[in-house]
Amino acid sequence: MIVSMTGFAARELAVAGGTLLLELRAVNHRYLELHLRVDEALRSFEPAMREAIAARLGRGKVECRVSLAVASSAAANAQIDPAALEQLVQLSCAIQQHFPQSQPLNVADILRWPGVLATEDVSRETLGADLLGLLAQGLQDLADSRAREGEKLKALILERVALMETQLARVRPLLPVLIQTYQDKLATRLREAMQGVDDERVRHELALFAQKIDVDEELGRLTTHLQEVRRILAAGGAVGKRLDFLMQELNREANTLGSKSVSTETSQVSMELKVLIEQMREQIQNIE
Repeated sequence: MIVSMTGFAARELAVAGGTLLLELRAVNHRYLELHLRVDEALRSFEPAMREAIAARLGRGKVECRVSLAVASSAAANAQIDPAALEQLVQLSCAIQQHFPQSQPLNVADILRWPGVLATEDVSRETLGADLLGLLAQGLQDLADSRAREGEKLKALILERVALMETQLARVRPLLPVLIQTYQDKLATRLREAMQGVDDERVRHELALFAQKIDVDEELGRLTTHLQEVRRILAAGGAVGKRLDFLMQELNREANTLGSKSVSTETSQVSMELKVLIEQMREQIQNIE
């Protein structure tokens, strides 16, 4: 299966005292770059979350947001924790002494401070298990999303591979005639420019030139590279880097084909090949 690095997933889970909300977004990146946005109440679970995400994803820039929305019933039954409130008062006084110009805490700031409101006692083990279970479901949704996107990218790339093969099939039978026509014109010009030189010398020069403009090897390598693209896509897996390397090789051969061109037809084919290669390269940047 071909997997895209682009995907999205969102999940929520009702837990004791509230609801866990999870959102995962992923875009293409050279390596795995993970950004976690976690509520303070869930901060202790961050290492386990990072490990779980890294175990499932190989490449991509991934943003994970997790929050705990406290249920209204839990908030209604919440009580102020005197010890936590006293600790907050002491911290506030210490800060005021060092920074007299700072603004004092308002009621909303105090209530948002972790631990000030004592809500329903929830087991950390249970909350952690619920969170990691929710994350596993979200990662599966993200994987499914990336797989669907990957299949679309695969279809687009194969479509362009087929177009390139059509271009090669069109130009290959034309080459002998194009080269012979060009040689005949060149022979006439050489004889006019090299008056007094025997035909053997002209034929020798033409043979050397024919070797320089022969593109049969380039066409063969282009065909081989396209076959390898098909093979890699069929095999699946993390193939983005290998496909990107093949695009470089295809572009090199297409450039050589253009530089050896002796006719409008081969120049047009070279240009069309380079356009198709660039289109494939843009799609491959999103493949894991």
